[in-house]
Amino acid sequence: MHDDGFTSQSPLPDARTLGVLVGFDDSDHSVLALHYAARAAQRLDAPLTVVTAYTVPTMAYADAALIPSVPAEVARLAAAQELLEQAREHLRGYPGEVDLRTEHGDAAGVLVKLSAQAQLAVVGARGRGGFLGRMLGSVSSALPAHAHCPTVVVPQQYVIGTGEGPERFAPVPDDAPVVVGVDLYKPSEAAVRHAAEAALNRSAPLHLLAVMPQPDAWGAAYMAWLPDPDILDKHRAELAKELEATADSLRAEHPGLTVTSEVLLADPVTPLLRRTADAQLTVLGTRGRSRLASTLLGSVSRAVLQRAEGPVMVVPDTQ
Repeated sequence: MHDDGFTSQSPLPDARTLGVLVGFDDSDHSVLALHYAARAAQRLDAPLTVVTAYTVPTMAYADAALIPSVPAEVARLAAAQELLEQAREHLRGYPGEVDLRTEHGDAAGVLVKLSAQAQLAVVGARGRGGFLGRMLGSVSSALPAHAHCPTVVVPQQYVIGTGEGPERFAPVPDDAPVVVGVDLYKPSEAAVRHAAEAALNRSAPLHLLAVMPQPDAWGAAYMAWLPDPDILDKHRAELAKELEATADSLRAEHPGLTVTSEVLLADPVTPLLRRTADAQLTVLGTRGRSRLASTLLGSVSRAVLQRAEGPVMVVPDTQ
């Protein structure tokens, strides 16, 4: 065991030995993600695995004199290791187990592969252009879409601890709820289950939120068929009963968990976005509307990630 708290990993159930996996490039967003991941690892009593990925470009030199004295692969590896030293500094005083590692390959591909060995993956919404880079839609959307474990995307509004030593990384008690978006037409049991577990780990209430699309999204033919002007209210009431039945099941399974439910008639993205501002965590599934889309982020999940004001967890339907 090292004096700075960096130790080897310990076995975890289901071969998820990497615990909480976080991508790091020393950008401001990745620093926030690192601190979120550290708190999450403490909450889950799991190791923290910090990864920096690097690639080596293929270079052609017209003159042997132009060939650098240090091979590109060695230079890139050294730069990646320097980034990890920055991560070590950010984690000074962290009391848990940490594994700092460099990986050769595309950042998204590296994290997707390693996510099969992780309980949770964490990334910042954006990076500096080397590791996470580019706008949201590269690593920070590719990872939630293809990861083998739940992924949390941490926005720029996230607040890191200001204390000293272990206190800086301790989970912060919060009365705000964990909110899970529920598609009652194609429900993600995995998303609801992980949301319940997150709420229990935080001693927080759980709020189930389902959204009925506005009538203008149903299509003119369907609207012309509607025989009853009150059918929207009736349909919403039926869906509310179904959602409350799910809430009842969760209360029975977890007697100490406070569960509320709500069905709204609205554009699906707007109420979820609004909840990201005051929820501890917003949980979504990845299911799409077609065979092709089912392998990617659904349009609602993608839109929420683009503009979320709080951490968003995306849960694969296979979890």
